Amino acid sequence: MIFRLKLIVLAFLAAAAVAPRAEAHPHVWVTFHTQLVYDKAGQLTGIRHEWAFDDMFSVFATQGIDSKEKGKFTREELAPLAEVNVTSLKEYDYFTFVKADGKTVALTDPAKGTYWLTFEDSILTLHFTLPLKHPVKAHNLSVDVYDPSIFVDFEFAKKDPVALDGAPPGCTLTTGLPRQLTTAEAQALSQIPADVQNTTMVFGDQMANKILVTCP
Repeated sequence: MIFRLKLIVLAFLAAAAVAPRAEAHPHVWVTFHTQLVYDKAGQLTGIRHEWAFDDMFSVFATQGIDSKEKGKFTREELAPLAEVNVTSLKEYDYFTFVKADGKTVALTDPAKGTYWLTFEDSILTLHFTLPLKHPVKAHNLSVDVYDPSIFVDFEFAKKDPVALDGAPPGCTLTTGLPRQLTTAEAQALSQIPADVQNTTMVFGDQMANKILVTCP
């Protein structure tokens, strides 16, 4: 069971190898909400994510998981899958990159008991919080969410994609979208098999969903 779960989650690359063959990268789509969490001193303390996976991946990932009601899963029933999700994400820095006044900010792993999965309307959603190793207070803060290899495609939710939780008065929030792939880039990506990791066309933060916060 655990081996199968490791094939499903991020280890997304391994999951794709056993999934139906796709025609092009990306192979997994995530729509997300994010909250930036501040303490009473106005310091950023964590990044709270809510990632909704595409319906095809959601159904595939939950195949074989025992549930009391067919097609529905409780948080407890999804707990082993949530554990492997979060454990596997560590290898990829949780696809979350933070800078404060131009300096990279270190994140730590989510604490046990602070992450879970839900399954509603055939959509699997991962909820987790990334604590900062050391809280920071910055005039200019940036949070980028992306997969440099474009195996996983991240997209801001349409409604209220980003929020500030406890930010100091006067802070302003803006977001920026990834640049669009050119036709040539899209065609080149389409030639990479589903079971092969994209290591030749890595676009870095050009593909990032950008969250920018400016505080007095």
